Amino acid sequence: MINVEECLVLKGKWLALPVFIVMLAGVFLFGEPNSTRITYSGDRPARSSISPELSTAVVAQDNSAEVLRALQNRQSGVQVSGSAAVSRILPDDNEGSRHQKFILRFSTGNTLLIAHNIDLAPRIGSLREGDMVEFYGVYEWNEKGGVVHWTHHDPRGRHVGGWLKHNGQTYQ
Repeated sequence: MINVEECLVLKGKWLALPVFIVMLAGVFLFGEPNSTRITYSGDRPARSSISPELSTAVVAQDNSAEVLRALQNRQSGVQVSGSAAVSRILPDDNEGSRHQKFILRFSTGNTLLIAHNIDLAPRIGSLREGDMVEFYGVYEWNEKGGVVHWTHHDPRGRHVGGWLKHNGQTYQ
């Protein structure tokens, strides 16, 4: 005769197999849990799934998939990450909060404006055309390819912190 404790152990082993199969199917269908992906900002602050320290392992040298998906779907308010080459450095926007502005060009030919708040985060002083920049921020759609902002910490702690990474240094 099997006692109750033995039943619970056997039942737990049999339940583990279906759970494992469902998890494996989810990874196969939707990608690895820590892979680069779009997360939507809602009423509550989103948690960043990509830290600047891990970005080199997660973000490819020229990663435009998230931004291209948001561009094609004309989405705004989408948390994205990626990397691309600087194609043009623009004058700073000094009206209101000051922003360092530059354009990234992906290997697909698509461009993206980065608007980096230099009142809240350090300026990338050594930035040059052709340099690779990794980014994590909020994408806003427009006809020219869109803009990424919120590439800095939130001093009030209400919004997920963004960042830029250039030559191994993180700006947030």
